[in-house]
Amino acid sequence: MARVVVVTGGTAGIGLATAHAFARDGWSVGIVARDESRLRDAEAALRRHGGAVLGVSADVADVDAVNAAADRFETELGPIDAWVNNAMSSIVAPVPEITPEEWRRVTETTYLSQVWGTLAALRHMRPRNRGTIVQVSSGLGLRSMPLQVPYCAAKHAVTGFTDGLRSELLHEGVDIGLTVVYLPAVNTPQFGWARTRTGAEQDIPAPVFDPRLCADAILFAARNRRRDIWVGRSTVQMGLLQVVSPALADRFMARGWDAQIGAPAPDKPGNLFAPAPGPAAIDGKFADKTTPTRSEFVTDRQRDILVGGLAAICLGGVAALALAGHATRRLAGRRRILPRVF
Repeated sequence: MARVVVVTGGTAGIGLATAHAFARDGWSVGIVARDESRLRDAEAALRRHGGAVLGVSADVADVDAVNAAADRFETELGPIDAWVNNAMSSIVAPVPEITPEEWRRVTETTYLSQVWGTLAALRHMRPRNRGTIVQVSSGLGLRSMPLQVPYCAAKHAVTGFTDGLRSELLHEGVDIGLTVVYLPAVNTPQFGWARTRTGAEQDIPAPVFDPRLCADAILFAARNRRRDIWVGRSTVQMGLLQVVSPALADRFMARGWDAQIGAPAPDKPGNLFAPAPGPAAIDGKFADKTTPTRSEFVTDRQRDILVGGLAAICLGGVAALALAGHATRRLAGRRRILPRVF
């Protein structure tokens, strides 16, 4: 029997690329999104891989709708083996210009959607004591930048939620994997769908990565238990910079304001409260900036080995300096007890 995966936000960009990756790998695929026509298009494309596919229209900010979707996937596709929380929304605007309703909506679709999806998946996985839940996050969940503060804050919240839940599952002896995948700038349609209030198109600085690279990392997470996966060199750089010097990261990320301002254009309502029109497409408008790599991601195991090696080198250096200082002090003490020669 084929394994079953559910992907939220599965009709475009990273979500659709992920659904295709799982379908090619022989999984039965469930996708969740709001737009009915895009769901049907994505279903048709995914069925060409030969496996079972089911698209369910639901707003991931609605906990009842998410629970109902999970129940339907269990009934029609079979036991859920992996759940990928990918859906999100964003607004590109300075903090003072964002309304309370917009703050709430970004939080609901980008953070609470992952809470509701995780809880729905756990409700089915826990009795079987198996399964994997993958939280799709961002380098902006490691280090925030201007003009996308609600989104950044929501992604930071995802990490806090997942870390706490992981500890609870370990305490209870529950054998369900939780992975957070931190992504870089990716060439998806979302950059044309985000709500804007800058008087310009949203731009993104290079390097920009292929959604299929992200899909490969997410599939890897479902097949191999890992705590964290960092995709793309820029994600690694952002994470390391934030750890080494948060103040320097503040100044570096301040440049991100201008880097996001593209050609002058009217502000867009985006897909914050309603689906944006458009086909079920993986790629966005930044093909000319997109690097073709399909292998640029590291897991927490590789990161920990690197950090452990650097720590060992640093500790070795400190120990060597301490020994050298001790030897110097002993020698100086000996010189003080020698008779002075005139």
